[in-house]
Amino acid sequence: MESRKARHIDVCLTEAVDYQTVTTGLERVALPYNALTQTNLGAIDLHTDFLGVRLEAPVLIGAMTGGAELSGVINRNLAAAAQKLGIGMMLGSQRIMLGDEVAAASFAVRDVAPDALLVGNIGLAQLSEELVPQLVDALDRVGANALAVHTNPLQEAMQREGDTDFSGSVDRLREIARSINYPVMLKEVGHGIGATAAAELVGCPIAAVDVAGAGGTSWARVEQYVRYGEIRYPALAEWGIPTAQALQEVRQTLPDVSLVASGGIRTGMDAAKALALGADVVAVARPLLAPAIESTAAVLDWLVNFIAELQICLHGCGAADLASLRHRGVTPVS
Repeated sequence: MESRKARHIDVCLTEAVDYQTVTTGLERVALPYNALTQTNLGAIDLHTDFLGVRLEAPVLIGAMTGGAELSGVINRNLAAAAQKLGIGMMLGSQRIMLGDEVAAASFAVRDVAPDALLVGNIGLAQLSEELVPQLVDALDRVGANALAVHTNPLQEAMQREGDTDFSGSVDRLREIARSINYPVMLKEVGHGIGATAAAELVGCPIAAVDVAGAGGTSWARVEQYVRYGEIRYPALAEWGIPTAQALQEVRQTLPDVSLVASGGIRTGMDAAKALALGADVVAVARPLLAPAIESTAAVLDWLVNFIAELQICLHGCGAADLASLRHRGVTPVS
């Protein structure tokens, strides 16, 4: 597993892993521009509360990696940047650290991010009652504030010996969300959660959903490069629910659940549109991978520019805070 995690990093740095024909759909909507804004750019308020933690901006560093030696460097640089900016961070899947002390070290970031929102991670396909004690121990050890459960049937189907039995997984999710002493968020990995999946979550005691839509990194592409060194199933590599569509469908189906918009969020304008469409926060992953290998400063440079653009977007549409941005909404692009 450690070798595969290292290969994931290499493929994401060197291959064309973005969707080639599917877009996020965010280009089909526009943020209304207001030439007579009555806001002060320096006073734009990006604060929000998410999973019980106050964030300086509605931004999470998305789940990326863990287990490989380089993963420790990546995670610590990401966590230090999250601490500096007062934003959140999702860890990569902690499955690899269960019973593996060497792998567990790559998830240890609390010393550089004592106050940051830190979200642990486990796969839905691996979730079981028997796993709960180990999972809780793993969350306790990293000092997590919450747990993300990732659902990734297409990604697992692309892996050699992937976990492809998802039968009963919704019931297991409900039981774990009720019993575990952590807020639980369900997330995809980049192929989208839409109306059909959201309907299965009605009444489920989860705290949040990360729609993780199509249009950014395709993990069906990543896994084919890892397994075959090429794309053998191009249609599967382009399969998913675009981020904007996923966001709207889940918001309509689950109006009271906190939403994360991820999947192809690349600019502050992307973030502003997603927030105006109903997201509570946005998450960014792969654009931060190369900076995270370089240094904390490189991660900070990218995120500071991203958040500054988001702030300018609010100012330019006349929204003093996130609630005002959501009230203004978006307009279709003809």
